[in-house]
Amino acid sequence: MVFSSVEFLFYFFPVVLILYYTACAPSIHMRNILLFIASLFFYAWGEPQNVIWLLAVCVINWLLAIGISSRPMTGKGLLFLACTMDLGILFVFKYSNFIVSGIGGLFGFFTIAQTEIALPIGISFYTFQAMSYVIDVYRGKAAAQRNPLYVALYICMFPQLVAGPIVRYSTVEKQMTQRRHTWRMFSEGLNRFILGLAKKLLLANTFAVVADNVYGLTEAGHEALTVSAALAWIGSFAYTLQIFFDFSGYSDMAIGLGKIFGFTYEENFIYPYISCSVSEFWRRWHISLSAWFREYVYFPLGGSKVDNRDKMVRNLLIVWLLTGIWHGASWTFVMWGLFHFVCILLERIFLLEKWKGPSCIKHIYTLLVVNFGWVLFRCESYYQFLEYLGNMFLLNRNGLFCETAWMFLREYALIWIAGILGCLPVAQWIKNRLKMAHPCLAAVVAGGLYPAAMCGLLFVCVCYLARSGYNPFIYFHF
Repeated sequence: MVFSSVEFLFYFFPVVLILYYTACAPSIHMRNILLFIASLFFYAWGEPQNVIWLLAVCVINWLLAIGISSRPMTGKGLLFLACTMDLGILFVFKYSNFIVSGIGGLFGFFTIAQTEIALPIGISFYTFQAMSYVIDVYRGKAAAQRNPLYVALYICMFPQLVAGPIVRYSTVEKQMTQRRHTWRMFSEGLNRFILGLAKKLLLANTFAVVADNVYGLTEAGHEALTVSAALAWIGSFAYTLQIFFDFSGYSDMAIGLGKIFGFTYEENFIYPYISCSVSEFWRRWHISLSAWFREYVYFPLGGSKVDNRDKMVRNLLIVWLLTGIWHGASWTFVMWGLFHFVCILLERIFLLEKWKGPSCIKHIYTLLVVNFGWVLFRCESYYQFLEYLGNMFLLNRNGLFCETAWMFLREYALIWIAGILGCLPVAQWIKNRLKMAHPCLAAVVAGGLYPAAMCGLLFVCVCYLARSGYNPFIYFHF
């Protein structure tokens, strides 16, 4: 089940919400039980056979965390066992066929049969979340939870179960037993959810039409189909906007749902496309994943505070190699991770972030680098990536412009404008200026016009959902 679906919006969410604030209202324990059962139902909607693996992750990490806490002498061994079992489950589902095909390609004189293993939705997210809990218990940063319901609820909570943000246990530990519910928090959460829904349905899905068409043409090869340079650039920018509104929209919906049920999650995206370096981009994009690798991989390896500079390079290489692999079992994801490693390493060597040059040049450089990275990320093979780059830079005798490129610019003009504005902190700037210049008018807007606008936006989203069956979601693959 996805947030941007009829089943969620008109059946699942209203029923859970009504039960949460009526029948289960007298007790926080009853509310937690409801959220846990609802989360299992939410996850089982599309693939009930994989619920057993989700519950296995919960039970394994609950038991081993208790063992680590009660038996400090064997804590390191139990931590190793927990991480091995978590990563083992992830490896079997996500990487086994990739490894098997790699071995078969390396030793071409024999073949190994691949297994038909369906990847459980969100396994990369909830596995990392479970691992962070056990590691924090081992480090003494969190107390082992004796009640299995709270560990399971922490891992399974449906707002952040299948696509993040990756939440640390210490963030929600007290909220599971002592959270408060206020009308202001509820309304903020509802508004945030509607904004995320609009990002997903109205912007991400529309840009997906453009990107899928262009990348689909490229996949055939320039000998079969000609893709002009302008069309290739338009397709790359469309995907750059699609993946942002797709993932940040889902994060907005998750954070909004958390607020509705009394939980406060940390931000996962902070206008990443206004960055002036690739390093800054990754401090603004998918913040919870970057923080996870920084806290549990980069810092334990020594980070950048090491005596030997070669070790710093090694640490960066390991983190970005793992980041690429985390996103998927494909060589293109590995190359994408290594691409960002090289960019960030060069920025550190040449001290780009300390350079006092024009910020517009740094901003354009960052956008171009990130855009090239998304081309590699989107392409399903190294061949398609080379084809796409060849089209972008007129290396395939493909021409500069074509009627299809003009059609995508003309027919989607309003969407392009809305997408570009949506990447900028325009709304926050207007809000601050209005509050400073006309505080009374700002109060009227916040108290009346803004809620009305959100209701209108929700109506538009529902109309879009009712007439369109095209509703892809990128990060469900991870």
